[in-house]
Amino acid sequence: MTTADERRATAGRWRDVARATGLLSADGTVAPTIFAEMSALAGRTGAINLGQGFPDVDGPDYVKAAAKQAIDDGRNQYPPGDGIPELRRAVADHQRRHYGLDVDPETEVLVTTGATEALTASILALAGPGDEVVTLEPFYDSHAAAVALAGATHVPVALTDDLRLDAAALHAAVSERTRVIVVNSPHNPTGTVLTRDELGMVADVARRSDAIVVTDEVYEHLTFDGAVHVPIATLPGMGERTLTISSSGKTFSLTGWKVGWVHGPAELVTAVRTVKQFLTYVSGAPFQPAIAQALADDETPRALAASLAARRDLLCDGLTAAGFDVAVPQGTYFVVADGAPLGFDDGHELCRRLPELAGVVAVPVSAFCRQGSTAYGRLRSSVRFTFVKREEVLREAAARLARLRA
Repeated sequence: MTTADERRATAGRWRDVARATGLLSADGTVAPTIFAEMSALAGRTGAINLGQGFPDVDGPDYVKAAAKQAIDDGRNQYPPGDGIPELRRAVADHQRRHYGLDVDPETEVLVTTGATEALTASILALAGPGDEVVTLEPFYDSHAAAVALAGATHVPVALTDDLRLDAAALHAAVSERTRVIVVNSPHNPTGTVLTRDELGMVADVARRSDAIVVTDEVYEHLTFDGAVHVPIATLPGMGERTLTISSSGKTFSLTGWKVGWVHGPAELVTAVRTVKQFLTYVSGAPFQPAIAQALADDETPRALAASLAARRDLLCDGLTAAGFDVAVPQGTYFVVADGAPLGFDDGHELCRRLPELAGVVAVPVSAFCRQGSTAYGRLRSSVRFTFVKREEVLREAAARLARLRA
């Protein structure tokens, strides 16, 4: 039998999560996420959904065939808690091949239900009440939610006007209470790819404050125009204090499979595993051997990045022609466009009206910021579009967006 205080505490935690992600209204009700809201709007209006970031084509046939074969081979029961050995080895081989990182697949790799679980389990394992967790701002909504679940204090660092890391803001945000610094590069929603120098700033403050760095690197292979993804774990002295997170969903266009991983020092991975085993326990048994095969394939991610670069340019050109001020992304599959030149100073209002005005759906960048923050003010009129759609869909979207200037 729970006491009234316990019931109030339980209610307070989910409300903290809703508040942290901007979903708690003044009357105490909880709104759907911005992605659900805008996808529902697209469904009701028949608008092209460039709001929620998922591909409209599947990944490689050979990977799907491998999953089907695993099902037929009876690999349908609980896999090992750490993930199947061949996938953990594939993750370690991938990190060595691409970044020169020496990762022990036996003790330093943990397979998770997508990157979202890896991030949440990492923050829950490492931070709690009285601790501070620093993130970039704008931030992906699950980052704020995980900090709220942990009962820690979220300390966001606003990107600059040109969407780069602000060294002064970063140094001001980190204190003796900083337990975790979350780094997302390539960055969602802005498409910024942090440089080695910018990552060096993060490394310096992490060492100074003895903080652990948790990195969200799910777009690691989706970079353009010569931008290079640098894992912060490759910087001097950072391997021992970094948890590196990625997944197969974005790299291989199989977002619904939810196969992710985290690697780092054995003691940190053990801490994450301790939490993770009470979340999903395990998942994706027949998908894990398929992704182990996929991770040996370097050509598919390269081809996807090249294709996305062309689709990015198609959408950016259409947005510019429609009157938006466009920040051309270096990575991910999102582009941020400012609606202020079109007379919209509120991105949320613009997104609600876009289906009527142009037959297209986007999401407001303010949904990735804390209301009233510096980043919120800078990006209040901006919206995010995805270009991970077929070319014909993007061409039709560009044609519809041209109505905004008609």
